[in-house]
Amino acid sequence: MENQDFSTTILVDQSPQEVFNAVNNVRAWWSATTKGNTVNLHDEFMVDFGSHWWALRIIETVPDQKVGWQVSGSYMPWNEDQYEWTGTTVNFEISRSGTQTKLRFIHSGLVPQFSCFQGCSKGWAGYINISLKNLITTGIGTPDFPY
Repeated sequence: MENQDFSTTILVDQSPQEVFNAVNNVRAWWSATTKGNTVNLHDEFMVDFGSHWWALRIIETVPDQKVGWQVSGSYMPWNEDQYEWTGTTVNFEISRSGTQTKLRFIHSGLVPQFSCFQGCSKGWAGYINISLKNLITTGIGTPDFPY
């Protein structure tokens, strides 16, 4: 059976180190009000949009290659399962692709069977394909934008 986890990939001209540093700068591309540290192994942080939030822990970090987060808590009051993200993982895989750097984003556990799949996939697509990509390529992301 084909893997149904949400994933998206971007290609940029910047180095793997620049991509890695941008991924770890969560406040610059996802939410400016992120609480906690977002760089080192075992760091815990919260992305809080007021009415909904996600708590994450860094479970893997390989400089210029990979970042992995475990969703340790979540609250989405509009969703059928308000805690649906809890226990899922978010991975950023960084590699060279010819002269470019490839960033593959995978939210393992965010599958079509989730009630938030359509809306959450749209949000991730915006934050990765627009905000994070712009942060990498121009130095300016669009955190807190309602994608």
